[in-house]
Amino acid sequence: MSNIYQEIQKRILVLDGAMGTMLQEYKFSEEDFRGKRFKDHPTPLQGNNDLLSITQPEAVKEVHRKYFAAGADIVETNTFSATTIAMADYQLEELVYELNYESAKIAKEVAEEFTAKEPRKPRFVAGSIGPTNRTASMSPDVNDPGYRAVTFDELRTAYKQQVEALLDGGVDILLVETVFDTLNAKAALFAIEEVKTERHIEIPIMVSGTITDASGRTLSGQTAEAFLISISHIPLLSVGFNCALGANLLQPHLEAIASKTDFAISAHPNAGLPNAFGEYDETPEETAQQIEEYLKKNIINIIGGCCGTTPAHIKAIAAIAAKYKPRNYSS
Repeated sequence: MSNIYQEIQKRILVLDGAMGTMLQEYKFSEEDFRGKRFKDHPTPLQGNNDLLSITQPEAVKEVHRKYFAAGADIVETNTFSATTIAMADYQLEELVYELNYESAKIAKEVAEEFTAKEPRKPRFVAGSIGPTNRTASMSPDVNDPGYRAVTFDELRTAYKQQVEALLDGGVDILLVETVFDTLNAKAALFAIEEVKTERHIEIPIMVSGTITDASGRTLSGQTAEAFLISISHIPLLSVGFNCALGANLLQPHLEAIASKTDFAISAHPNAGLPNAFGEYDETPEETAQQIEEYLKKNIINIIGGCCGTTPAHIKAIAAIAAKYKPRNYSS
């Protein structure tokens, strides 16, 4: 078992920022995404960031290094969409094990490199498990509300493949993140529990939901408190929220759950809301200033950034987080 349980008692842990934002800066072409190996692949591959762990591993490694150097304690693997369900869009389902294994291995190598330099500040790798591009509790067809594009069992099978490969690659934590449909997350958690039982292991689990708009609900209609209750049957390291909102808009939802759970609380908000071009304008200082309000209220154990955040944002957040004590919780 990783010693993250000891570290989280000592200080507020810092999670990394956006992988996609950083990879976009490389301006990789279709040929870069393909590399030699996928030169003749029948579908376009540009935009499949997870594939870059195989075709451009040095770039992925460099992003992890930048986040650790900025002060992150935990980096997420480049596996947000690395399930057979999401990879079907690119006809790359058979690549799922390799994608997750290689991404975990890359991140772990960098984490070990930084831990060796600074043994008093061990670095961790969280296996990123995204929501897939299908919802289990809602119909994608307005004319057929009973229709489902995916079943619980299909999700469970896909997540189980992902989890096994992430563990084989050496992750310290599993992070079920950007949860917009809790039934999808439950399938992921069910798969994780299955793997834990089969392998006779324990692994810290983080769950991070997404409040999609000002209604204060997830896409599948749950309030922050309902979301917390519906996943609390699983022993978790942390529960929290990420994406969709900037730090200030996320605060009331974090407050709503912080007083109602013994799990650690995590947050990795976006760098504000996107502008008309889908870009994020919030500066590192602005993001850190808003996050400081969480810390003053003592509601956070793990803090990081999502869309639009960069190593500069994480550096500013880490500097603020170092001044505060982590929220007390009983786990």
